[in-house]
Amino acid sequence: MSAASESDHLTASPAFDIRAIAARLSDRKTLWTVAWIAVVVITASAAFWVVSGTLPLGMVLAAVLVAVAGVIGMGLFAFFGDDHASGDGLQARHLVDALTEAAVVAALDGRVLAANKGWRAIGGSDRRLPQGAAAPAMFVAMKDARAHGLGRATLAFAGGDFDVTATRLTDDQVLVRAVPVVVPEVAVYAEPAQGDHANDSFLIETPAPATETGGAFDSFARGAPFGKALLSGDDLLSATVVGVNAAFARLLKASADDLTDRNFGDLLTQASRAETESRLISGKSGRFDIHLAANPDLPVQMLISEDTTGFMVYLFDVSEQKELEQSLAQVQKMQAIGQFAGGVAHDLNNLLTGLKLRIDELLYNHPLGDPSYDGLKEIRQIGTRAEDLVSKLLAFARKKTVKRVTLNIGELVSEFEVFLRRLMREDVKLETDYGRDLPNIHADKSQMEMAVMNLVVNARDAVHASGGGKVRIKTAVLTQSEAAALGWADAPEQGAALIEVSDNGPGIPPDIMAKVFEPFFTTKPQGEGTGLGLATVYGIVNQADGHITITSVVAPEPNHGAIFRIFLPVKIEVAVPEAAPVAPPVVAKVTPKDMSGAGRILFVEDEDIVRGIAARLLRQRGYEVLEAADGEEALDIIEAEDGKFDLLISDVIMPGLDGPSMLKRARPLIGNVPVMFISGYAEAEFSDLLDNEANISFLPKPLDIKTLAERVKEQLAA
Repeated sequence: MSAASESDHLTASPAFDIRAIAARLSDRKTLWTVAWIAVVVITASAAFWVVSGTLPLGMVLAAVLVAVAGVIGMGLFAFFGDDHASGDGLQARHLVDALTEAAVVAALDGRVLAANKGWRAIGGSDRRLPQGAAAPAMFVAMKDARAHGLGRATLAFAGGDFDVTATRLTDDQVLVRAVPVVVPEVAVYAEPAQGDHANDSFLIETPAPATETGGAFDSFARGAPFGKALLSGDDLLSATVVGVNAAFARLLKASADDLTDRNFGDLLTQASRAETESRLISGKSGRFDIHLAANPDLPVQMLISEDTTGFMVYLFDVSEQKELEQSLAQVQKMQAIGQFAGGVAHDLNNLLTGLKLRIDELLYNHPLGDPSYDGLKEIRQIGTRAEDLVSKLLAFARKKTVKRVTLNIGELVSEFEVFLRRLMREDVKLETDYGRDLPNIHADKSQMEMAVMNLVVNARDAVHASGGGKVRIKTAVLTQSEAAALGWADAPEQGAALIEVSDNGPGIPPDIMAKVFEPFFTTKPQGEGTGLGLATVYGIVNQADGHITITSVVAPEPNHGAIFRIFLPVKIEVAVPEAAPVAPPVVAKVTPKDMSGAGRILFVEDEDIVRGIAARLLRQRGYEVLEAADGEEALDIIEAEDGKFDLLISDVIMPGLDGPSMLKRARPLIGNVPVMFISGYAEAEFSDLLDNEANISFLPKPLDIKTLAERVKEQLAA
């Protein structure tokens, strides 16, 4: 019977068990309860005696006895009833108290529901499972227990190493047991007599238990989830294997008989032998990483216990822990790269803004027909290409300004399909597969088109390099469970929209798979790629609250190729009442816009090039512009001018006082003056800093004079 089924049959102790009553009375809360009941009884009796008046004494005593009995009955009900009402908690306490090892019943979120004395001795009185370095391995064991009924891990906490076993009790509760790994110091090794390994023993204050594979092991060692081996000899690496348990033989991919009588050093790789010898010489203790000669790819940790005549060696499979550490390191690495890319893009945006504004100024002074006009147009085109690179960096860093609209994924891909077919080569065929009842999503259309295009172009190049083939685009709607099965573990309840781009090319090798989303990483020849395509896709999908996965089969394996899956949350439709029909707007005759105006503007920007050129161009259009290099200088100017400005234009990220913080301090002085923030970052990056400020607008960098002049005139007119 499993632990889960056993727990279902646990029952509470009898309500009037003497030991239960004694334990209950030792509880401080229970003593307070009894005292409170006594006070209530005495007070009620006294009150009844006072108001009884001339009633006969017998009637008064009878009423008092009835009141006392009622109050005592309610107290006993409260005293013992909660045990029955909380049967689960009592069952949990009985379960852990019945175990000899340290044990605890915990919820899947880490809360401790019941713990025995052994667990409190190593885990303290904390009401949560161990945190810190031990938490990842504990989480893996509990996750396995929930999925498969049983999970195991070896972790260090409370100053020692423990083998932890997690067993599922209910859908949200597990039983966690911890057994110390370290061998007691009283163990004494007895040399085998006349080479007969059947009499080998490793005594621990008791007669030797039953033997296994030629060595003496206790029942715990035989059933332990970690490897355990008994060695005979003075030197660890040349010591002879006397006996091993099943887990040790499984890690070495050999039978127990094959391992017996072998030198322990032969079981390790050359590098691990050198590492082990170094640690023995230096006297270092504790677990350390090694590699086994028969299974070199498996991450293993070893712990050594030594006495005067032999060694006991423990091996721990830490593959799941290493995978979790690698996943965490990869996430942190991508976050660090994203922050770096965002910072670089911010600085480039400032330079591009200055470049664009200066070119606009020169084109105004050198119109069509001027000898310098063509050269200036070429410089503008180069700036546009640089702007596109910056846009990709911001998309990867998830700091790009997005304009989300409701899109149907089928219509999104079908409308874009014509353009994608033009990108194909003669030996590459594009196929599409549109599912039925495709859902709507809420995303930036241009960004999603960019993401799909990058995936298709990468697939096209991979197929073309291998001699031709097919690129396939598939769209579908998935339920939450279907999306989770395909790789999106955190899929929303409403389901997910799927855009899948696959090919029958050579596939992506495993060593490259972990790097494909890193910016500037590319396998294409020099000059044929920037390495920002997949990095951009990664940022776009994450900024759209979605998820992206890769699966790959490397040629010449059957069905080789790569599959990229983009998952996006299905938009939850909200019923909107039908609006009255609106007459079509009258199209006005297009006339050239007048960019000139009048007004007093304070322009706050830490980049001198951007501030100087923008202020000069605005002055040329009739505005009075004062300049400030940072937030502190802006406040000084506002105080000196008594806040008499018609518009405040400010960068967001500046040394010292940033734009939103400067505005909070300036608002009492400038009143309800409109404020325009300019930044290379997305508006969402700083909107939470504004605390519902009114009369705010946003203009993304890089700027051009036409857009800047139009927005300034709109703000002043409003």
